[in-house]
Amino acid sequence: MSAGAVLPSSPDEVVDAVRNAYGTVAKEGADRAYADTVAQAFGYTAEQLQSVPEDSHMGLSCGNPVATASIREGENVIDLGSGGGVDVFLAAAKAGPTGQVVGLDMSPDMIALARRNAAKRNLKPPRVSFVKTLLHERLPINSDSVDCVLSNCVINLLPTEGKANLLKEVYRVLKPGGRVVLDDIIAKKEFTETLRVNLQAYVGCVSGALQLHEYREIMQNAGFQDAVFVDTKGDLNAYTQGDSIGCCAKPEPSTSCSVSSSCQPASCGPSSSCKPTSSGTSTQSTSTIAHQVADVNEWAASYQIYATKQANASASDGDVVSTAVPVLESWKDAYPTPKSSPRQITAQEVAELLKSAPADRRAHDFAVIDVRRDDHAGGHVRGSYQRAAQSFYDDLPEFLEKFKETNKVIFYCGSSSGRGPLCAAWYQDYLNEHGIGSSEALVMAGGAKAWLAAFAGDEALTDQEKA
Repeated sequence: MSAGAVLPSSPDEVVDAVRNAYGTVAKEGADRAYADTVAQAFGYTAEQLQSVPEDSHMGLSCGNPVATASIREGENVIDLGSGGGVDVFLAAAKAGPTGQVVGLDMSPDMIALARRNAAKRNLKPPRVSFVKTLLHERLPINSDSVDCVLSNCVINLLPTEGKANLLKEVYRVLKPGGRVVLDDIIAKKEFTETLRVNLQAYVGCVSGALQLHEYREIMQNAGFQDAVFVDTKGDLNAYTQGDSIGCCAKPEPSTSCSVSSSCQPASCGPSSSCKPTSSGTSTQSTSTIAHQVADVNEWAASYQIYATKQANASASDGDVVSTAVPVLESWKDAYPTPKSSPRQITAQEVAELLKSAPADRRAHDFAVIDVRRDDHAGGHVRGSYQRAAQSFYDDLPEFLEKFKETNKVIFYCGSSSGRGPLCAAWYQDYLNEHGIGSSEALVMAGGAKAWLAAFAGDEALTDQEKA
């Protein structure tokens, strides 16, 4: 990203620019010395950093919300703009195995990185989930389901209307009496026009910051009437690397790019650069912009913001924490979208396999997988394996080991319009990733409904017992 690149006028383009910038961070990785310097500057202890995967903290913070969030065992927590997952993992350690912690991020690359980090700690949904979503739109979270909402240097990156929408969503998803702990950058004074429209300064968490009275107003409009704002006195110059502005995008001093040039997306950290182009020069030089914000603390400050959603009249501080309401509106959101589109096989064709396959060849020739969990009433394909879709993705390594030599692995659910095709596609993706051609995923068309319509009375083909 050029130091002179201009902030787009469209809110959607601003979101795209931010998403691309932080996606590049996820793909390229953070400079460890830089990440450690920033983490320590904003309150993370060495013990905390050692307890999480190294790649989960990337020098993108302006505070440490978990340290003051008083998260209790069994609580439901979401982290807005979860990045590599550092605050999610710290929160999960406090919420324990009965809690649910969900990280939300706009970048698919950050989500992929966070999921890899979670796998290193064997943390799986629903205890720990990472979900890709646009933070300025409706969150994929159930209303009144969350005890605590965290965010760390993210809200300032949204367009003004997006900030307001997000905080209204935060109020919606919180349980009555639920709380927020938001670490964010707040402007101390009005930015110059040159700085306000500078894309690098915006992506660097500086020029998108609201002033204190503006932040109070959007909190109040969202429903938070008694928000408390605390200046943490964190040194924002911890971000500064040479001519960089804020936490992101250090361009090489010799590089120049026009606003319309093919600059590569910015990346946070000290090592990124904008590839030079053959023509065009930036309208705002690196040195000019960097000079304006030579001391970031002159322009902005790191704040921690506390607020609660009004509790029901009958609620009390001694109420037992309940996790009865799932946090995610759809459990599928916690998992990757599959790439494969497995072919279908009819119920009649599956029946022929069951009738004709020799007993000593059946395990090699085919297997039938029922991915329903609580909806088995009416019966299922005799001899089918029960593998609930909700945990199927996490169990793929073990599943592959069992069925990798089985020619046809046939999946079905109630009507084979949702869970069955999804699990089949995940399995086929996994086969492809491992270069295994000895097994193939298929979907039984029509699922259990089609099977029972044709073979409900045939005890050789249908097990009538509820599984």
